[in-house]
Amino acid sequence: MLAASTGLRIVAEHRRIPYATLLVFGGVGLAAIPNLPRIATPPDVLFLIFIPPLLYWGAASFPLRDLRRASGAILRLAVLMVLVSCAAVAVTIHAIDPWFTWSAAFALGAIVAPPDPVAVLSVLRPLRLPREVTRVIEGEGLLNDATALVLYRVAVLAAVTKVFSPWKASLQFVVVGIGGAAVGLAAGAIVLRIRRLTRGIDVADSTVSLLTPFAVFLAAEALGSSGVIAVVAAAMYIARGMAPIFTPATRIQNTSMWTVTTFLLESLAFIIVGIELPLVVHHLSWSTLLLLMREAAIIFACMLVARLLWIFPSAYAGQLIGRWTGRNRGPFSQWRRVLFVGCAGVRGADSLVIALTLPLTATGDAPFPARDRIIFITFCVIFATLALQAPALRPLARWLQLGTDPATADEEAHARLTSAEAALRALDDVAADGLRYPEVARYLRQRYRQRARRWAAQEVRQAERAPSEIDHHHLVSSPPSHEAGELDERRGTEYARLRSAMIRAERQAVIGLRDDGTIGDDVLATVQRELDFEQILLEGDQPVGEAPREIRLPVGTGDSD
Repeated sequence: MLAASTGLRIVAEHRRIPYATLLVFGGVGLAAIPNLPRIATPPDVLFLIFIPPLLYWGAASFPLRDLRRASGAILRLAVLMVLVSCAAVAVTIHAIDPWFTWSAAFALGAIVAPPDPVAVLSVLRPLRLPREVTRVIEGEGLLNDATALVLYRVAVLAAVTKVFSPWKASLQFVVVGIGGAAVGLAAGAIVLRIRRLTRGIDVADSTVSLLTPFAVFLAAEALGSSGVIAVVAAAMYIARGMAPIFTPATRIQNTSMWTVTTFLLESLAFIIVGIELPLVVHHLSWSTLLLLMREAAIIFACMLVARLLWIFPSAYAGQLIGRWTGRNRGPFSQWRRVLFVGCAGVRGADSLVIALTLPLTATGDAPFPARDRIIFITFCVIFATLALQAPALRPLARWLQLGTDPATADEEAHARLTSAEAALRALDDVAADGLRYPEVARYLRQRYRQRARRWAAQEVRQAERAPSEIDHHHLVSSPPSHEAGELDERRGTEYARLRSAMIRAERQAVIGLRDDGTIGDDVLATVQRELDFEQILLEGDQPVGEAPREIRLPVGTGDSD
């Protein structure tokens, strides 16, 4: 399974095919392999393995600033849109298929209601669409799983116990949601304290990070609240407080670990469904399969129509309410952007995992109603969205002329200019205490003033950025003497001390920009990653670079230049 995941990813990158789309075809291909062994894993274990870590990293990676700015649109899609889609699917499937009881129909609705942003963004990332579009799609994908999973649990409980009360279900929806958020915040505070103890112990810190979503999920479920909401709340709280705690090496290792983990989990979800698919449909006749395919096509059309019918009135009504309350004074969203977000409801791995976790039996060991049909229809719906809908989004974005988003580049230029200025101030503070080798400070000051001028020019867009013309040839005429080598070694130590102080100031400056909402978490991650790499090199056995023996400025040029 891991080999298949890796091979499909290589093909997707070389052929420029959306990876999630290729995984669907790969899962179908694997299902055709004869005598493939079955993965006999209980549904609740599958849920625990896949859902908490995928939710955790998605929430930890999402910019909180963007969530606040687009909170109205995101909540309308992540909560109300999921409720509307779930109800539309439940009513439709209950009307066309007598096998579906109301509880089973709502279970199917909850499974296929939440779109997955991974497939959409993998297609759209090269286009650099406006942030107003991408942050709404990402934010919806982050929070809609929590809504759908609460609905799913309520529907499954009704199917298993054959008892359903709308008022009790509504109250349970609110209570478990609030309880999950409270448990998540409390757990996040505890995890932050633990990770202060693991600071500098990279392996231990990564292990704690990997265990966190499972611990938070199990704790919330044990207390009768929503585990998925707890995981999302804990992830966002921890991500906000980890910036000053992480060491550079820990941050790089943690990011790499989670990147691989989410890739494997998302890939395995599709492959497991591919392996399970023959077992689901082996006892169904061809006429039944064709009937279920027709029902899946109807459900796919129902979801698309319901989303488009909902998104336009909800978008403009929400903005009108925002204007009346004084929270939103900006212009109305362009209809092109609203239409694109409406067409971007692509389903993915999350729905597959949730479908697989349906209980095998209900009350009295009776089979769970329409379980095989739910899994098959879910697979067909996801196949349709990934094979047909996702590839059409790129030409749709071009046809709608959505344009590009220069905001990220502007924020990055501002962040880099601010960090360079902070580094210069830190250098002046260190130099005020006295320097043994002032030529090192002159070298760093000249280097960073040049860097600040460069990013200032970038920020105001005065000139088009050109590729670097620097020539990196180094010529050494003769080996240095022992005394010269000792001097260079001491200069290197001085350089590492000064540069470390500057890096600390730069990191604090960009974190401050993130905290006050000037830049997004994505820009912070870009700048901080480069600072982390340099800090790691500074802390190595060999110096990052030899500080020049002396900085000689051109005649007539002062140090202030």
